[in-house]
Amino acid sequence: MVKKLKSLSAKKSSAGAGLLDSHLAQTVKDSAQQIWLAGMGAFSKAQEEGGKVFETLVKEGMSLQKKTQGLAEDKISEVTGKMSAMAGTVTAKAGHNWDKLESIFEQRTAKAMAKLGVPTSKDVEALSQRVEDLAAAVARLGKSGSAGPVARKAGRTAKAAAPAAPKAPARKAPAKRAARKTAAKSA
Repeated sequence: MVKKLKSLSAKKSSAGAGLLDSHLAQTVKDSAQQIWLAGMGAFSKAQEEGGKVFETLVKEGMSLQKKTQGLAEDKISEVTGKMSAMAGTVTAKAGHNWDKLESIFEQRTAKAMAKLGVPTSKDVEALSQRVEDLAAAVARLGKSGSAGPVARKAGRTAKAAAPAAPKAPARKAPAKRAARKTAAKSA
């Protein structure tokens, strides 16, 4: 284009002004036409390449999405593992504390029951064993047919029953007093 303008300016000096203006106008018109066609070609090329570029960008985006999803899943599984470990630790600590609390409760309950005179399971087991031993002894004595040991056993039970007899009236005495008070009030 520059060459054309230089050649035109050289012709301008040799040719007339009217001819130069029409020739310059024609050159500008041709130049504008070439620029327009170059723009159209660039647009067409950009459209063709744009489709390819768009497809390439889509592929790269999909690849990037897969990578980030993989990383996110790895992080999620890592965090899930850590949370599970923490939950296990907390559960173990809570279980240990519950065990301590249970032990303290059992100790205090046993102490209170001992103060109240409630027999323990060991006492009940010992008593059950003693009853079984006595039942076996009675069975042996019944088979042997000797009356002597049976009389001694009866004597022992009589002695055991004698102290129990005074305790019974002592318990009934408050009931008599209550009955007397009730009778006195109604009279």
